[in-house]
Amino acid sequence: MKKTLSLLLIVFALSAVALHAAEWTGYISDAKCGVKGESADHAECAKSCIKSGIAAVLVSDGKMYTLDKQDEAKKFAGEKVVLKGTASKDGKSIKVESITKADM
Repeated sequence: MKKTLSLLLIVFALSAVALHAAEWTGYISDAKCGVKGESADHAECAKSCIKSGIAAVLVSDGKMYTLDKQDEAKKFAGEKVVLKGTASKDGKSIKVESITKADM
């Protein structure tokens, strides 16, 4: 009985994590401009702001997400990317697994 219960708890926990794992396509922008950075036209501004110390964020479908791997995100400042990761429970931040440049 204990083994069955333990197994069920593990399956449930893994399922809960999988529900939040996702993939987003959007732009790496800066936290100051936020959703205004959702275009290639904003690339130079995003690069400048991020270089000056403002946090890098992902902007996708009109929403802004904070990112845990700032060093990785900064490499893609102003670019359209595909980001894979796990969303927080409140949906405002992402634990980044990978970031790659999106095909245009």
